[in-house]
Amino acid sequence: LNHADSERPSEVMSEAKSEAKIGRGKGVVILSTSASELKGHKTGAWLEEIATPYYLFKEAGLKVTIASIKGGEIPIDAGSKGENFYTADCKKFDADKDATAALKNSVKFADVAKDAVSYDSIYLAGGHGTCVDFVDNKILNKALAEAYESGKCVVAADCHGPVGICGVTLKNGDPMVKGLEVSGFTDDEERAVKLEKIVPWLLESKLVELGAKFIKKDNWAVCVSCDTSGEGILVTGQNPGSSHACAQKVLEMIKKGK
Repeated sequence: LNHADSERPSEVMSEAKSEAKIGRGKGVVILSTSASELKGHKTGAWLEEIATPYYLFKEAGLKVTIASIKGGEIPIDAGSKGENFYTADCKKFDADKDATAALKNSVKFADVAKDAVSYDSIYLAGGHGTCVDFVDNKILNKALAEAYESGKCVVAADCHGPVGICGVTLKNGDPMVKGLEVSGFTDDEERAVKLEKIVPWLLESKLVELGAKFIKKDNWAVCVSCDTSGEGILVTGQNPGSSHACAQKVLEMIKKGK
């Protein structure tokens, strides 16, 4: 696996730059974990899954709020700066004073959760830290349910980000993902990184258990699902390499609407 030096479609970026104003709300919240450890395994957020959507959304003219569960500095999984994963966006982010300041002083999610519906998208970045503080998080579950049921705020998640949608229940009592096409880090990918025994549950299996139609491709392949068949808009990506395509689909849905 090596997508670190892969080129991003220039026409997408040039088109985004020319966009005067898109969206009806207050921009995008990129939500990350605050957990730096999972059962003794050092982890955190996966940098590409923050950096790539951050620049794509900003290039489009959207305001981007970097948030985390606890607020303050977001721990970054050292693995996401490894040779095969440290992409051009990651390097740009690390050299960007504004971006790194936002990462060190992230907004506490509870402070934006009460007004989640007013944003164009709530975007859940991944990293194994999500398996700690995205699980059974009542504030997150409530905010995402409201955002999704509004039909206006795009709910999005990439890689382990969909851990955060597994506990979301709609007004009718159903899991939000029931009957929807959803992607995320696959069981095979979890086994490939040898962390299948310390995660709370295998994400693919959990989503299927909740009634989702799980969409996947081969390990590490780019895979994105967009489902608008329910009350809202749900966009999900399979893995770190899907971050650009996932964010691009979110941008498309913000422009298009439900």
